[in-house]
Amino acid sequence: MSGTSNEPPWLQAERDYTDEVVGENTIPQLFAESATRHANRDAQWYKGGIYQRSLADGIVPAAPKDQYASLTYDEMLNVVQRLAAGLRDIGMETGDRVGIFAGTRMEWAQSDLAVLSAGGVVTTVYTESSPRQVRYLLDDPDADGVVVENEALLERVLEVEDDLDLEFIVVMDELDDEAHVERADVFTLADLYRRGDEAFDPDHWDEWLHSREPEDTASLIYTSGTTGQPKGVQLSHANFRANINGVRKRFGPRNDKPADVPVLDESARSLSFLPLAHVFERTAGNFVMFASGGTVAYAESTDTIAEDIQLVEPTTATSVPRVYERIFDQMRAQATESDTKERIFEWAIEIGREHARTDDPDLGLRVKYAIANKLVFSQVKEQMGGNIDFFISGGGSLSKRLAELFEGMGLPILEGYGLTETAPVVSTNPPEDPRPGTLGPALTNVDLKLDSSVITTEQAQKARPDSKIGELLVKGPNVTEGYWEKPEATMDAFTKDGWFRTGDIIERTSDGYLVYHDRLKQLLVLDTGKNVAPGPIEDAFATSDRIQQVMVMGDNEKFVSALVVPDFEAIRRWADREGVDIPDTNEGICNDPQVREYVEAEVDRVNEQFEKYERIKEFRMVPVEWTPENDLLTPSMKVKRRNVLDRFTGKYDDIYGEQEARAAADD
Repeated sequence: MSGTSNEPPWLQAERDYTDEVVGENTIPQLFAESATRHANRDAQWYKGGIYQRSLADGIVPAAPKDQYASLTYDEMLNVVQRLAAGLRDIGMETGDRVGIFAGTRMEWAQSDLAVLSAGGVVTTVYTESSPRQVRYLLDDPDADGVVVENEALLERVLEVEDDLDLEFIVVMDELDDEAHVERADVFTLADLYRRGDEAFDPDHWDEWLHSREPEDTASLIYTSGTTGQPKGVQLSHANFRANINGVRKRFGPRNDKPADVPVLDESARSLSFLPLAHVFERTAGNFVMFASGGTVAYAESTDTIAEDIQLVEPTTATSVPRVYERIFDQMRAQATESDTKERIFEWAIEIGREHARTDDPDLGLRVKYAIANKLVFSQVKEQMGGNIDFFISGGGSLSKRLAELFEGMGLPILEGYGLTETAPVVSTNPPEDPRPGTLGPALTNVDLKLDSSVITTEQAQKARPDSKIGELLVKGPNVTEGYWEKPEATMDAFTKDGWFRTGDIIERTSDGYLVYHDRLKQLLVLDTGKNVAPGPIEDAFATSDRIQQVMVMGDNEKFVSALVVPDFEAIRRWADREGVDIPDTNEGICNDPQVREYVEAEVDRVNEQFEKYERIKEFRMVPVEWTPENDLLTPSMKVKRRNVLDRFTGKYDDIYGEQEARAAADD
């Protein structure tokens, strides 16, 4: 393994740790063993009044409207077994590929484990996918069947079914359309369960469970497609299993951990809301939790997190930086109800941040922190359910300042790093030694090295004196064998000696902690020859009180610029507070000179943190928030830079004068 010369004692303890969770079997075998150990503990919580769940028709208890009901591990195992038997009964065979096209809910996890238990391979489709994308995501893996959430998504599949070779379609919710009910190849999840209940045989179940080896493909997870057509990442049971092992060793109940260090065990309860079609939530938010015997509660939607987190009172949750930014924005918005509350909030969070950054706070800081905790932090923690041990952040770079602010409030965010191709976790901050602004050390079953030959001198100078920097290369049992039916892409993704190229510029400190710098492909090369990493500049706006989203531009141009989405609600509050007359519409706000001056002051503040050539010289405000729904963010909340540029070409042209240049070229 890739240890460092001054490895801390806890990391060696992690390396040596093993328990009943750590093993080398398949995912359904892992789940079945955990369900047996934790039979009477709650496995899943699900909310009522949201879906027309077909399983609620006498199979699982119907949850009260806007409240949560629960399934024990024994009850969940029963559902998984019957669904697996039902899949076999309608013709699924070992090795068949079955798509799941649904939002994050308990049935996604049940369907996932049922397909895997029946010997199948799960492929993924994001709910935002258009019919064209649905066709690709089911046709590329040659899916034999698909599980969809409801009739709306069923219609999206039926729109392109002539181009597919589907043998069956399963719908999680009830069917209302008679035409759908009458189709012989369309089943509800309840239909599947009842067929499976009649056909279930423990011996057959055992055969299916052992029909697959750890090295067999468990899932094809399609990349978000930020650059070109999505690729199907082949992940085996062994890839997922290795990642669960590595995470368990870091977060499990090791004897060397002090009593005040939180762990992930059967007492853990998480709130799940990221897309389960994304590997991060599926592995960290579901597989790891089920392996540990914890409880997974499914949020109604990302818009109801504030409400759901109070109902669930979780100990942990996995999310992406964009969601933590929104949570912080909501905290700040509540604090701006009066000038006094706003001043107290801003004072308190800075005291908390100072406390978090100080190893041995003096009496004065401790007193101030106690006051801040009583006035602000205790209330914030109650709003987060009152039980949070830690949050996990992945899927993008988290602002160091934001991480320090959360830690200062007693809500630590443990940032990690990973990719779909690594199942996904490569590194994560440990609960016993978290360091905001870093990605933590690598898991102990993951090997790393840095290729410094691909970076510039300027990039190398960004690292600390005792650190190394370069493109991060990864090896380990969690790493994919390649992309589905794309041998050239697979070959390009690996070095000749078998290291996976992450495409990320990463710094590694002398004690093994990783620090994210940027994507190699996203580096801006100014026409002066200077290289600019947009990520750190964009992250610097994460806690802005007036800017919601930023995309830095300037490749092949003379200077750096940016497209800016203002925080329109915050802008309106500022205008009301200051008596500033601004337009009613978002478009009008973006064109208002007073708003521009207010936003420009924030851009100037951020610019002070960077070298002159890295500073934003020009910016244009845009009136549309970037979301997965308008195809300007990926489902995992990363900016689709190409799509944003296409959408706002006029703004780019306005900054750099490209229209005139093109006109001159045409002449």
